[in-house]
Amino acid sequence: MKLKLLAILVAAAALPAVAQTTQTPVVDQRQANQEKRIEQGVKSGQLTPKETAKLEHGQAKVEKMKEKAEADGKVTAKERKKLAKAQDKQSKKIHKEKHDKQTTAPK
Repeated sequence: MKLKLLAILVAAAALPAVAQTTQTPVVDQRQANQEKRIEQGVKSGQLTPKETAKLEHGQAKVEKMKEKAEADGKVTAKERKKLAKAQDKQSKKIHKEKHDKQTTAPK
């Protein structure tokens, strides 16, 4: 009886940790990579403050899309595809802004 109770308590304690794991690890990693690209662009002077703000706004928009997709507890294939497309678009914007002629002094 004690062993059964212990097993139930352990399972109950582990449940919140499982619930907190993300359903979109690929999206999370890509978001982190894109944030690093933006940060590197700021440090090198490739991005102006205005460009940085615009790119950060785009990153926040993708993050909101991800949160909305995860809200019901299940991220569908269609939602994943939509997120990937949004991240592709954001990646292209980062590249474009980093490689245009606008620069600032490196930080």
